[in-house]
Amino acid sequence: MRKQLEDYFEFARLKTTWRTETLAGFTTFITMAYIVIVNPAILHETGMPLAAVTAATCLSAAVGSILMGVLARYPIALAPGMGLNAYFTYSVVKGMGVPWQTALGAVFLSGVIFVLLTLVGLRQRILRSIPYELYPAVAGGIGLFIAFIGLRNAGIIVPNNATVVTLGNLRQPSTALALIGVLLVAVLYAWRLRGAILFGILGTTLLGWVMGLVHWTPTPYHLSSITQTAFRLDIPGALRVGLVEIVFVFLFVDLFDNLGTLVAVSKKAGLINDDHEIPRVDRILLADASATIVGSMVGTSTVTSYIESAAGVAAGGRSGVTAIVTGLFFLVALFLAPFVSVLPGAATAPALIVVGSLMLSHVSEIPWSDPAIGFPAFLTLIMIPLTYSIANGLGFGLISYAALRLASRRFHKEEWLLYVLALLFLARFLYMGSS
Repeated sequence: MRKQLEDYFEFARLKTTWRTETLAGFTTFITMAYIVIVNPAILHETGMPLAAVTAATCLSAAVGSILMGVLARYPIALAPGMGLNAYFTYSVVKGMGVPWQTALGAVFLSGVIFVLLTLVGLRQRILRSIPYELYPAVAGGIGLFIAFIGLRNAGIIVPNNATVVTLGNLRQPSTALALIGVLLVAVLYAWRLRGAILFGILGTTLLGWVMGLVHWTPTPYHLSSITQTAFRLDIPGALRVGLVEIVFVFLFVDLFDNLGTLVAVSKKAGLINDDHEIPRVDRILLADASATIVGSMVGTSTVTSYIESAAGVAAGGRSGVTAIVTGLFFLVALFLAPFVSVLPGAATAPALIVVGSLMLSHVSEIPWSDPAIGFPAFLTLIMIPLTYSIANGLGFGLISYAALRLASRRFHKEEWLLYVLALLFLARFLYMGSS
C-alpha cells in the first residue's frame, strides 16, 4: 500500500519522501493558520455567528486542501481567500445591504460557474493564453507580495500619510521579535537545514512566549455551531436579486488570483514541464472550484489557492501529500480552533519574508533586453504588491503585453484569447475607476 501511494504521488520522480512532505504540509499550515482567526473576524461583521464561521473556515480549508492533494497531486493548500472575504463583508453585505445568506448564494453560483468553465476547458485555455514569459514575473511579484505582507504583519513597515509606507518602530517588542525571527529563519535556511522555516516559526514562538509576548485568551467555541451557517445560503435570493455584478467579481478575482498562485507555486516547485504546461491543470482548477462550492454550503466566502503554499514548497514539498497534510491539520484545527491564536504574527511573518525572497530567484529568467517582454514583466512584478492584488498585477501585465505585441506587429491569430483577456481586464479597470 505504501509503495502504491508513493507511485501515485510520484515520490521517485519528484525526489521527495514522507518525512519531507509531512514537514512541508505542517509548515504550510502554520504559515496560513492565521486564516482560522482572521476570516471569522471579518465575516462576523456581516452578522454571521463567529463560532460557526470559524468551523466553516477550518472545514472548507480541510476539504479544499485534501481534494487538491488527492485529485490534482499538487502541494497547494486552499482556504477562504483574503480580499474576497473583505469584498463579501464590506462591499456586498454592509455596502449593498445584501443578506449574508444571499451573498453565500452568490458565492455558490460563482463556484458552479467555475466548475462549468473547467469542464468545458475554458479555464485551462485562459491559463494557456497567459504568456509563459510572464510566469517568472508572476512568481517574483507574488514573492514581493508575500514579503510585503510579512513586513506589514511584523510591524517592520507601517502606513504613512506622506509616504504611503515607512519604517516602523523597531524597538517595539513584537517587531523586534519578528526581526529576530527573520534572522533565525534565514540562518537556518542558509545552513540548509530541512524544516528551516518550520523550526524558525516554532523557535520564534517559543522566544515570544519567554518574552511574555504570546498571549492566549480562550473563546467560547463548539463544533456544533457550524449548523448556524451550514446550508443557510439563499440561492434563489441571489438569482432573484440579480447579483450579476457580485457573482462576476467573485468569479473574476478568484479566477486570476488562483491562476497567478498556481503559476507561481508550480514555478517554484519545478512542476512546469518543458512545454511550459502545468500537468493536470484541469484537476487543479476543478479542486479549487469544488472547494468554493463546499465553502459556500458550510458558511464562508470564496475558497481559493493560498500563496502561503510557497512556504511548504520552500520546505521541500513537491507532491499532493503536502496539501493533504495541511488539510488534515485544518481538520484538527476544526476541534482546537481557539488554540491556533497562540501563534503570534511576529512568528509567522518572518517565514513570509524569507519565502518571498526565495521566489524572486525566477526573475533572472525574464529576457529583460526585449522591451516587449521586459516591460510587461516589470508591470506584473511591481503591480502585484503595490495594488495588493495578484489579479491586478496580472491584468497590467497582460494589457501591456498585448499592446506591445500589436505595436511591434507580433500579432498571431492563435493568440486571440490573450487579447480578449486584455480587453476584459481593461474594461474591469475602467469600471473600477468610474465607480
